[in-house]
Amino acid sequence: MIRFQLVADHRHAHGVKRMCTVLGIQRSSFYAWREGRAARRQRQEADARLVARMQAVHEERDHTYGYRRMSVELARDPRVEGPVNHKKVARLMRENQLVGVHLRKPRITTVKDPGAQVFPDLLERDFSASEAGRRYVGDITYLPYGTEGKNLYLATVIDLYSKRLVGWSIAEHMRTSLVEDALHQALNRLFADEGVEPGAVGPSVSLPG
Repeated sequence: MIRFQLVADHRHAHGVKRMCTVLGIQRSSFYAWREGRAARRQRQEADARLVARMQAVHEERDHTYGYRRMSVELARDPRVEGPVNHKKVARLMRENQLVGVHLRKPRITTVKDPGAQVFPDLLERDFSASEAGRRYVGDITYLPYGTEGKNLYLATVIDLYSKRLVGWSIAEHMRTSLVEDALHQALNRLFADEGVEPGAVGPSVSLPG
């Protein structure tokens, strides 16, 4: 293209035939390139309009859209002319540094011990309950904090009848005591609701110093 443009810029001074010979290009190729300039200009203008709309969507969606979601958004946008090709969207986003936010891959926080004791499923996948305080379920999740890649671990207990969070515990570890503390808090709340003194049982919250 650079050589074609050079011929176009100096064709009146040196002649097309001579310049094509010196530059080693076919005159037919030069003429085909020149005749396609109007179509290329139209494509460039259309691309510029599309990029302007992409930049607006990029800001509206808080920089979260990659090329796939961007393509879907543009395809249903009445302000965008004609069909939208996802490969073209990917190219224009790359050329204009429009990068979507990439969610972090899930962190594996539990490694199964092949020698650990396997407990039966007492609920048998039945997560219904006829009254409060009789059937609980729990889970553990991690909470990133600070700038050093550290995590806190949160254990929760939910009453299947009320769907209320009835016990929780948070610590820097995933030892058995994390879950036990959450269960103790749930039991204390159950005893309190029934008017029974539970004794000195409760969760120990271990936060980073």
